[in-house]
Amino acid sequence: MDNKKGLLIYGIAILLIWLKTYVSYEMNFNLNIENGKQQFLLIFNPLSSIVLLLGITLLFKGKGQKVTILLFSFMSGVVLFSNVLYYRFFSDFITIPVLFQTGNVGDLGGSFTELLAFSDLFLFTDTLILAILMLVMKFEPLVLNKRQIASMFGAALILFTVNLGIAETERPQLLTRTFDREMLVKFIGLQNYHVYDAVLHTKTKTQKVFASESETAEVQNYVNANYKAPNEEMFGKAKGKNVFVITLESTQAFAMEEKVNGKEVTPFLNQLKAQEDTYYFENFYHQTQQGKTSDSEFLLDNSLYPLPGGAVFFTHAQNDYNATPKILQDSGYQTAALHANNKGFWNRDIMYQSLGYELFFDETNYDINESNSYNWGMKDIPFFEQSIDHLNNMKQPFYTKFITLSNHHPFILEEEDKYIDELNTNSTTVNRYLPTVRYTDEALKVFFEDLKKAGLYEDSLFIIYGDHYGISENHNKAMADVIGTEVTPFESTQLQRVPMLIHMPGEGRVDNIDTSTVSGQIDLKPTILHLLGIETKGSIQFGEDLFSPERDELTILRDGRFITDDIVYAQNTFYWKDTGEPIEKDTQKWEKYKEVANEELAYSDQVVYGDLLRFIENSPFDNQAE
Repeated sequence: MDNKKGLLIYGIAILLIWLKTYVSYEMNFNLNIENGKQQFLLIFNPLSSIVLLLGITLLFKGKGQKVTILLFSFMSGVVLFSNVLYYRFFSDFITIPVLFQTGNVGDLGGSFTELLAFSDLFLFTDTLILAILMLVMKFEPLVLNKRQIASMFGAALILFTVNLGIAETERPQLLTRTFDREMLVKFIGLQNYHVYDAVLHTKTKTQKVFASESETAEVQNYVNANYKAPNEEMFGKAKGKNVFVITLESTQAFAMEEKVNGKEVTPFLNQLKAQEDTYYFENFYHQTQQGKTSDSEFLLDNSLYPLPGGAVFFTHAQNDYNATPKILQDSGYQTAALHANNKGFWNRDIMYQSLGYELFFDETNYDINESNSYNWGMKDIPFFEQSIDHLNNMKQPFYTKFITLSNHHPFILEEEDKYIDELNTNSTTVNRYLPTVRYTDEALKVFFEDLKKAGLYEDSLFIIYGDHYGISENHNKAMADVIGTEVTPFESTQLQRVPMLIHMPGEGRVDNIDTSTVSGQIDLKPTILHLLGIETKGSIQFGEDLFSPERDELTILRDGRFITDDIVYAQNTFYWKDTGEPIEKDTQKWEKYKEVANEELAYSDQVVYGDLLRFIENSPFDNQAE
């Protein structure tokens, strides 16, 4: 049989899928090509997976071969399209655990439509072209023997081996850098990355089965060696007080320094941070990954790092945790989470039980209607107003966590809720961001006023912090106009700072507290517990009390970046923290922090993947306030 037309169709299919993949790389992803070798890899890396997938179609005969060619062409478009949308929102690539978080998709609402672009149709044009060519050319399926088919698979293997070999010369031990998805996609390609991710996911699923008490002991020894004692003057300073933890959705620290037409973006927060009974930590970073808000909650309550892919709230909700709410319940606190959203979003209804929340006030506990909801749901001001009734019915002392909602992508407000004007940059997202931050700031002001009226303000401890970034790296050009400088990897890291305020009404300020300490969300649990007079020595946690005079000046981000009091490490480059200038020589003294970062992230992952806390029958420290 003449296979010329069939071979031509296969050649065109390879070329079209290859072309659309590379063009999509360039159009939709910011992959930071640094040299000619990386550019070559970006062009070359789709080829091995395309040859492999089209090789599979040769196993089919007749119409089945036609259908599978078109199916693989279409599915390659689906994979690209899904990653493009996800990247536009999160500046990241999809992982296997994320695919199982389908419960969140239905609540995306306006965010999804905001992410669509007309150019996305390009990702499926190759399927249309192939279908037309098959019809016009009267395509006849290829008929090959087993040796010829095997050679197709062999060619795919050779192409991947060459690809990986070149990539390893550019970045040794590439496949151990699982936290850096951008690098994996850039060097081995999107399709190969997804295969590798699936292998890793399968591997991690088996870790719990084979985990042992000896691993728990190993982690325990590590955290014990790094434990930092609390500040004697701050330990127990908030003992017996009600606790309000307020999570500011998508709020970055830079917003607190901004003005729009002379008006402050966060006048209430700025006033609060200036008070004598408030500690504002100016170098506080979010450490979330793909779980975003749920990751920030996980960090808050456990002092463990989130996972490199997916959300712990979904993948490991049934684990044993020694979380802050559980500890405080044992100390006589009533614990509650308040969030006027679907209880199943981020699997909170299941995860909160594992964390020890006694109560969860979700959307069913609020009167939500058209007049008090917009964008993602209930507005922050009515949310806080209606929460007062729930607080009045709670037993004191209580530990409460509030999750705001209005400052969420796509950052849309009704006109009546705009206290400042939108910006005028080349990004609609950036333009709308600061007005929604301003609205949430106003909501906080109203909440504090209502708490004072209800008699719940004075004897309380307030922890107010941002959960994750609001503006992704896809908007760096517009952000450069806002902050007045180019968004380099250094500036991008600094933009991961989020507000962090600890407010204790009437307590005054203790002298010699270093609020410029480099810190992150992982430090919240030991800080809160120590303020309440609960010792955490012996607990498996990776954070350090923000007030401890023994603190290490090191904060590790989930993607492997880290910050010290002197330097910022991002994209394989050290930068001076005070100037943002890259350090080109004599970096050896900071190289050790790379090993520390990798070791700490690995230990934390070990705890979660292996569910290691199940081997600790009772808390290793006294949960009762002293």
